[in-house]
Amino acid sequence: MSLQMITVSNNIALIQPGFSLMNFDGQLFFFGQKGWPKRSCPTGVFHFDVKHNQLKLKPTVFSKDSCYLPPLRYPATCTFKGSAESEKYQYIIHGGKTPNNELSDKIYVISVVCKNNKKVTFRCTEKDLVGDVPEARYGHSIDVVYSRGKSVGVLFGGRAYIPSAQRITEKWNSVADCLPHVFLLDFEFGCSTAYILPELQDGLSFHVSIARNDTIYILGGHSLANNVRPANLYRIRVDLPLGSPAVNCTVLPGGISVSSAILTQTNKDEFVIVGGYQLENQKRMVCNIISFEDNKIAIREMETPDWTPDIKHSKIWFGSNMGNGTVFLGIPGDNKQVVSETFYFYMLKCAEDDINEDQKTFTNSQTSTEDPGDSTPFEDSEEFCFSAEANSFDGDDEFDIYNEDDEEDESETGYWITCCPTCDVNINTWVPFYSTELNKPAMIYCSHGDGHWVHAQCMDLAERTLIHLSEGSNKYYCNEHVEIARALQTPKRALPLKKPPLKSLHKKGSGKILTPAKKSFLRRLFD
Repeated sequence: MSLQMITVSNNIALIQPGFSLMNFDGQLFFFGQKGWPKRSCPTGVFHFDVKHNQLKLKPTVFSKDSCYLPPLRYPATCTFKGSAESEKYQYIIHGGKTPNNELSDKIYVISVVCKNNKKVTFRCTEKDLVGDVPEARYGHSIDVVYSRGKSVGVLFGGRAYIPSAQRITEKWNSVADCLPHVFLLDFEFGCSTAYILPELQDGLSFHVSIARNDTIYILGGHSLANNVRPANLYRIRVDLPLGSPAVNCTVLPGGISVSSAILTQTNKDEFVIVGGYQLENQKRMVCNIISFEDNKIAIREMETPDWTPDIKHSKIWFGSNMGNGTVFLGIPGDNKQVVSETFYFYMLKCAEDDINEDQKTFTNSQTSTEDPGDSTPFEDSEEFCFSAEANSFDGDDEFDIYNEDDEEDESETGYWITCCPTCDVNINTWVPFYSTELNKPAMIYCSHGDGHWVHAQCMDLAERTLIHLSEGSNKYYCNEHVEIARALQTPKRALPLKKPPLKSLHKKGSGKILTPAKKSFLRRLFD
C-alpha cells in the first residue's frame, strides 16, 4: 500500500465531505458540492482529472432535454445495466441533502449521450415511483441485483428527519434512523415494494454494501437509536421468478464494527475496506481484506499503510473509491499555518494491477452523519464510495478550467447583470428572496433567440414557478420576449363566418313575407 499527497490546483473549496464520484468509461466525475452550482458550472458536475498527483476540476455539461439535478450530498448511488451482459450502464442516484439541508426522495438516472474529444455530455432524467415509495433520506445504500435474466434495485438503511409533528425550532434538523425495511425498485415500470425481514432489527446507516449477482452483503453501519456500530454481516438474497420476488436475509459470522468506511476493489473476488469509525470520536485505522470464494465471504486484517501524522491526529476524515484499488482521502487542514487550506487530500493505492471491466463488481458505502459545517467534529466524517477507476488522462487539456475568479466577471452574463430595463438587483443591497438562494439571486434562462439569463426576482416569478421551470425542460420566455413567443405560437387567424341577411330568408317565388315574430326568432338564432 502506498500513500501519496494530492495537490488540488483549482477550486479546492468545492471538495467537501459528502461529495460523490462517478465513473464512465474510465473517467471520473465529481458531484455534490456543498453550495448551489455557480454560473461557470451550472450543473455542479466536474471532471475529476488526476495527473502526476495533481487534481483539476473541469466543468461538464448536460443535454437540453435533461431535468434539473440539484447538488446532492450523501446520496445513495449505484450503476445500473439493463442486463448482466449489457456493456452500457447508467448511474442511479437516490436521496441526499440539498444545500438547504432538505432531504430528497427523488431518483435520478444519469447516462452519457455524447463523448467527443474527452468532453462528455450527460443526460439526467427523473424516475417516478409508485407503491411503497421510500421516504427522503441520506446515508443509505442502493444496489442492483440480477436474477433469472431480470434486474431490480435494492434500497436499505439511512436516516431521515423526524416527523413534522415532532419537529420544533430547537430540533428542526434532528434526524432518526429509517425503519429497517428493504425496498425493491423496478426501474423499468417505476414500482417500489417494501419488505420486512425479521433478521434486520435496526435501521443501519453509513454501512458498506456489496452486490454480487442476486446477493447483497451488508457490513457494519451505525444505529443512531442505540448509538452502536454492531459487528453484523448480513446476506440479502433476491430471487426474481415470474411471480412475486422472494427476499430472504441471513446473518453471517465474522462481521466488523465500523461505519462510514470506504470500499475499493482490488481484483475479481477481493476488496479492501479503508477508513471509517469504530467509535463516535475514534477513527478506525485498521484496513481489512474482504474476499469471496465459493459464495463464501471472509474478512481479515491486512497491513496498514504508513499513515502520516496529520492523518493520525485528525478527528475526521472522508473520501471515496477511485477504482483499481485506489482511495481518495481528505482531512481538515491545519489552521495554525499562515496559509491554511480547507482540506488536505491523499491518494491511497491498495493494489497496482488493473481490474478488467467485465470482472468489476460495483460496491457502495454511505456517507456518515453530518458534515463539519453542520455538527461537531466528533461526528462521523461524510464520505460516499463508488466503483471507479483512477486513470491518468493523456493528451492536451480540452476543457475550460473552472475558475472561481470568473465569478466576479459578470460583464456579459451572470448574477450581477442588468437583465432587463426594470432590473433592480444590486450586489450591495441584495438579500435572499427565495428559499433556494444562498449568497446570489436565483436566475432563469430565457429561450428567445440565442438565449440569455434573467433574474427570477425581476421577472416576478413565484418560487413554485421557479422550481418548476428549474426541474423541467420547458422553455421560458422573459417579460420582454413573452409576447414575441406568443405571436410565434398563435395559430393563423380564421376568417369570421358570414351571417346571411334576413331579407335572403324570404323564400323566392313563394310570395310569403316573414312575420316580425319569425324575424325575431331567426335573428336570435343566427346571432
